[in-house]
Amino acid sequence: MRRQTVSNFPAKAKAAFYVLTASGLCYQAASHSNFLPFSPDTSVFQGLLRSSRAIFTIAVTVADYKYSLYGLPKDCDECRLLLSEVHLRSAKRMLKLCEMNKGFYLKAGQFVASLRQVPKEYSLTLSSLQDQAVPCDFKVIKETIISNLGQDLSKIFIWFNEQPIAAASIAQVHHAMLKDRQEVAVKVQYPGLEKKMKLDTRIMHFVSKSVAWFFPEYRFGWLVSEFTKAVSMELDFIQEARNSETIANSFKKNKIVRVPHVFWEFTTKQVLTMQFCSGHKVDDVEFLKGMKIDPVKVAKALVEVFAEMIFIHGFLHGDPHPGNILVSPEGRDGFSLVLLDHGICKKLNEEFRLEYCQLWKALILLDSKMIQHLGERFGVGKYSRYFPVMFTGRTIDSKSGLGKEMLVEEKKKLKQDLKSLKMEDLSSFMESLPSDFLMILRTDELLRSIISKLGASKRVRLQTYGKYASHGLSRKLNPCSDLTLVVLFARLIGNIQYIHLKLALGVMELVFWMGKLKQSFNNFYKKMSGSGKSLLTLFFNIRV
Repeated sequence: MRRQTVSNFPAKAKAAFYVLTASGLCYQAASHSNFLPFSPDTSVFQGLLRSSRAIFTIAVTVADYKYSLYGLPKDCDECRLLLSEVHLRSAKRMLKLCEMNKGFYLKAGQFVASLRQVPKEYSLTLSSLQDQAVPCDFKVIKETIISNLGQDLSKIFIWFNEQPIAAASIAQVHHAMLKDRQEVAVKVQYPGLEKKMKLDTRIMHFVSKSVAWFFPEYRFGWLVSEFTKAVSMELDFIQEARNSETIANSFKKNKIVRVPHVFWEFTTKQVLTMQFCSGHKVDDVEFLKGMKIDPVKVAKALVEVFAEMIFIHGFLHGDPHPGNILVSPEGRDGFSLVLLDHGICKKLNEEFRLEYCQLWKALILLDSKMIQHLGERFGVGKYSRYFPVMFTGRTIDSKSGLGKEMLVEEKKKLKQDLKSLKMEDLSSFMESLPSDFLMILRTDELLRSIISKLGASKRVRLQTYGKYASHGLSRKLNPCSDLTLVVLFARLIGNIQYIHLKLALGVMELVFWMGKLKQSFNNFYKKMSGSGKSLLTLFFNIRV
């Protein structure tokens, strides 16, 4: 009876069943060290155990999707409801996997949680991983520092706090003081990560290909590739130090931004020593209010800093979660922003930077022809019509003002439009986007979350992006080498373009409100006319 049931499923479903069985046996074997010819404490065993858990979890998930949705038409309401339930079950399995495997799996879960392009069940469930990193034993940390710097801690530091002030999935940070009495933060990478990364990312690539084989419309190869690139960058602390100096140089005339100074003599690929900067997480609203710092001003300053990175400098800090941005109660406006953790940074292609500036100008003005043209340039074709929804919360033919809620009719139309989209469409869209675009998407989503917590309106971000996009389209300057007159002239052109953009926005909003006013007057006139007719009818009936 069981054999007959399995044979009724398609070939790929049967393959899923066999993979599930095999990986289950593998997982059980790895869970009982008596079956293995080597010690459970070895890296080989731990690697096998992590890999087995991952394959087993994915196999169960594949089987769940395949069997739960088997035979149901894809566009029915029952299927959508059931799909959401399967998403949630699968997300919980992934959460458990990340928590058990730790390390890069925690990082992968955090990476997925920051993306809006995955089902919300996954992003919401995996968001709990943000603060789950467990610090490493100090003995191991001490050995790593000594092996990298070649000296005992007492030869370098006056004091060194053994308790970390921060811990993440690949490193932890300790507070210390150098012999010259400078306070520093020492970031130390956990040992053996490169080997773990190679194995874990290979398994992730294998798993994503397996999922795509069972479900051709579910292709997450782009996600694994982006994650692998990001993790590879984070493991090189020398490159992180260089990134830090690049960003510091870009904002050296900005009085709000602070970037910790790097102590190169005590920095290697696995140990990064930098200036200690105090502050609180950027989304700590209670702290801000307690220090009489306006959270909305902080949000505005934060958006301006990242808009300048994207649209002007073309060098982007790609991991702006709250732990990497501190607010210090010092500075010109009563506060400063401290930018930390420059491991995930990206130099944007210059042609892409200019086209992205043009895209934002077109998004602000809802220039559908330009949006479509740039969509072709970015390789997404017909999907470019969703750019306004993704970035500004408006449809491409919206009549609502910038930063305002969509009209009821627009929401209904969008809902119907989105119902026609399949997972295949999302996979095609994400696969087509340039790597620079994917980095910006993730960064923008993290920024939106912070801005929302700080209580700033959507309009703050949209207007700031529009302003810096206009400036980014003027000639890119090097203030150190270009003539002062040339610099001033280019800035003037950028300001004129921004003023033109604001005027166009003002006219569009005026037309929008005049239309609403006219509609209100028409409704009022109809009501009054109806009331007048009723009164006249009543009057004549009484007379008669």
